[in-house]
Amino acid sequence: MEIRFHIEYHHLITKEDIPPLSASWQNEIRVAIETKLTTHPDLYGKPLRRSIAGYRKLRVGDYRIIFRIEGRIVKILIIRHRSVVYKMVKKRI
Repeated sequence: MEIRFHIEYHHLITKEDIPPLSASWQNEIRVAIETKLTTHPDLYGKPLRRSIAGYRKLRVGDYRIIFRIEGRIVKILIIRHRSVVYKMVKKRI
């Protein structure tokens, strides 16, 4: 039997991160979250280091999803383009 993880989003994701994305990117990111992070977030997410140690990233094209696993809950912190995600993530920690 497969362990299912519950997804929790930071409150700014729906206000700032998702609206500027095109519908196709929104769909790709949604599918990646539903298929990978709800089933095996530890396998698909690569651990991050230094000031954001304890968090993981999931790559979806040029976008990055930064998240933390807490028990059976995956807390998504930010979804942004790879060029800005690491500069902006520290503001949300």
